[in-house]
Order: sequence, then structure tokens, then C-alpha cells
Amino acid sequence: MLNQNQTPLLDALKANAARLHAPFYTPGHKQGEGISQPLADLLGKAVFRADLTELADLDNLFAPQGVIQEAQQLAAEAFGALQTWFLVNGSTCGIEAAILATCGTGDKIILPRNVHSSAIAGLILSGAIPIFLNPEYDPVLDIAHSITPNAVESALQQHPDAKAVLTVYPTYYGVCGDLSAIANITHQYNIPLLVDEAHGAHFAFHPELPTPALAAGADLTVQSTHKVLGAMTQASMLHIQGNRIDGDRISKALQLLQSTSPSYLLLASLDAARQQMALHGKMLMSRTLQLAEEARTRISQIPGLSVLEMPLLGGSPGFITLDKTRLTVTVSGLGLTGFEADEILDEKFAVTAEFASLQHLTFIISLGNTPADIEQLVQGFTTLAKEYCRSNLTVKNHVWLNLDRTLDYALQFSPREAFFAVSEILPLTQTNNRICAEIVCPYPPGIPVLMPGEVITKPVLDYLQQIQAMGGLISGCADSSLRTLKVVKE
Repeated sequence: MLNQNQTPLLDALKANAARLHAPFYTPGHKQGEGISQPLADLLGKAVFRADLTELADLDNLFAPQGVIQEAQQLAAEAFGALQTWFLVNGSTCGIEAAILATCGTGDKIILPRNVHSSAIAGLILSGAIPIFLNPEYDPVLDIAHSITPNAVESALQQHPDAKAVLTVYPTYYGVCGDLSAIANITHQYNIPLLVDEAHGAHFAFHPELPTPALAAGADLTVQSTHKVLGAMTQASMLHIQGNRIDGDRISKALQLLQSTSPSYLLLASLDAARQQMALHGKMLMSRTLQLAEEARTRISQIPGLSVLEMPLLGGSPGFITLDKTRLTVTVSGLGLTGFEADEILDEKFAVTAEFASLQHLTFIISLGNTPADIEQLVQGFTTLAKEYCRSNLTVKNHVWLNLDRTLDYALQFSPREAFFAVSEILPLTQTNNRICAEIVCPYPPGIPVLMPGEVITKPVLDYLQQIQAMGGLISGCADSSLRTLKVVKE
């Protein structure tokens, strides 16, 4: 057992920040002496003393032998991994590295169609061929859940040469599928299960939270420590266990994907966040769960509103448990779209959601939230329901727009081939039945509606235009106004 009180990387950074010396190395601001005054006024100068480069005492992220290695070993023990890598380019680079380390050009990988855009980037970088599975879909709530064990088993029977299975656990809504069953099925083919656990870094620290991906049998998991724990934005971790993943290939992939000048502020925040959770995680999560439960109970009692809960009959293969720190509120009963409610809550009541969808608003409740935050959230919804309620027909007439229920996808080229193919830009009205050459997705949650290699169809175009008309943002493509799309030249 390692001493989880330690913060080797944080301590080394603190010591080097305090050391008086003449700095003739990067960064150019030289511990804040050259920083612009407006930035210093915003952040103070102290933070810049710790914005250091790879000095002798601070180790090297790509060949760690000192304090970074020690910090990663402590994190591996705290999160239940065999080996852990610190990431300074978010979970994005971790997902990309996972695919690069397990799949080469032409190799098949089984994954849900509602993956994050980082997985599509991984397909483009690796040349892997996606075998997409439709996730389980709730037509009443208009929400996609997890892929099911049966779907994974069927796909592996049809594609026994697949090199890996990748799944999302939990979803953006906090929904968890049957990961243990998926792991068992995947391992029967002696291939690894990769998990995008970006929103589940807290699972290991409280028994009332869903089972962590590693404990459920995942071979590799990527967690956004910054999304739900106390690390700085962009700071994440990649964990592996067992012998199905080659750690050296992970390291080599990360060398391609991460900066050779990593931020020690981000790295030290991972060390500190790990120590905080290892020592106080259960207490912090107990408090967080209590706040979330208060919000869920009070908001569910407001007329016209409902919250996402576990199904009454014990769930389904794509929804066996729910992260109760994730709060999804259905606002369609007020006659509002999620986009409209999001704007009202933000502008009128200073309550800012994580993301809006057609019928819902989703909120992340974490260790950083306070009772005052919960009170402001509840009061905002109380006033919203009283003063902004309309007929609920408007939203219900648009339920048919759901991506997973109505849109069919046909991959004509591999994502890599289409991405690097000769392309042209056409008006949106002229792109029907053409091959897409870019990633197009409403964000958040960053789930692509179109990706390179897919046939563009009229229902897809209608869906994108409707989402945009209702206040959603389209990202990933060159023309965010959606007047044009990039397609493979014929």
C-alpha cells in the first residue's frame, strides 16, 4: 500500500516555484515577470511562478522516472488500475490513444453510434473501420442509453476479427449499461474492452455510485478528472489493467497526441485531486449525493417538471443504474424546449446547466457544489414553471427528430479515407446522397450526427436544421452556420 497522503508532483512544483534563481528557459513570461498586467489582474502573479517547464526535479511526462512516475503510481492504486497515465490534452487524447494502441489500418472496432467526437478522431488517426451499434433508446424521454450485451455479442459473432470493443459508461445523462456483461462477452473473443468513462471518475469513491469501469472488467478506461473531481480543465487520466493492452503502445500513442511542453499546473492538479479523493473521497461523495438527492426530490415536485430516474421495473440492458450526481430535468411539460429553458435559467436566474437538449436540461452536481447552489437551482426552476409555462404541444410535436430513432447511417468510406480524400464545399441543399468529409455535431454533448465517410441523407439534414432552429449549436464542421458542408469530391 502506498501512502496516499503524498503529493510528490505537487510538492516538487511548489519547491521549484519558490526557488530563487535566474530563469533562462521557457516559458517566456519567466514565472510571471513578463506576464501581461490584465492577465495578472485576473489571476494574480502567484500562479505563474508555478507555470514551469520540464526542469530536472519535475520529471518528464513521456519518460517518467521521478515525481510524475510516483504520482501516476499513487493514482493507479487510488483508482484501482495496474498502470495510469496523466493526460494534459483531456480525455480526447486518451480515447484517441486507446484506439491507436489497439487498432491499425483496416482493423475493425465495435462501438456505439453515439460516441464522442474524440472516438471518430481516433478512427481517422488509426484507419480503423467502425462497426457501429445503435444504443438502447427511450422513445418516451427521447434519450439514448448504452449499447446492450446482446448487441455486442451479435456484432462479435458477425465480426469475430474485431480488435476491440469501445463503449461509453456513463452516458452524458449519467446512465450506465451492463458493463460487466459486455466485458465478459468481449473477453470471450480475447480482445480488450475500452471504456469512455469521462464522466465517471468519481465512481471509485462511494458505494452508492455505479461500479467503476475497471471493477466491472474494463481493460482500459479514460476519465475526465476535471469534469467531476478537483483537477483543472483539460486534466484527465487513462488507466489500464490486465494483459490485453500493451502499455508501451499506449505510451507511444500519447507521445503523438500530447504536447511536448505539458502544463505542470494541470499535472499537479491531477496529483492533488487524487490525494483529495483517496483521503476524503467517500465523505465528499456522500455530501455530493445528498445535495443531488435534495435537488432531485424538490424539482420533481414542481408541476410540469420531471427528473430522470431509474426505471421502476429495475432497468433494462442499456440502463441498469444511474449516477445520481447527474441531474436531468425534463422541461417539455412546460411547453419549453431545453434550449429555451437553458437560456431563461442562465439569463434570468444565473443558473447554468451543463447542456441542453430538445426536451431536457442536464446538470453536473459535484464536490464543488454548495447548498446555496442547490437552492438557487430549485428556485430558478420554481419560478420558471410559474412564470414561463406554455402549452406543452410545441415540444411534443418535435419528438420525431430524435437522432437515434429516425436516422439511418451508411458508411461508404472509412473515416480516415474520407477525411483525407479530395473534397469540395457545397451548399447544404446540394449535399443529399453525397459522402461527408467532415465531422458535424451538436455540442455539447459532442456526439457526431455526421462523420467522414457517411452518406448524407435528407433526414439527417432536416435534423441538423431543426436542432439549429431551436437554439442548438452545430460544431466540428468548417461552416458552423450550416449553409454549406464539405463532401468527398466525385
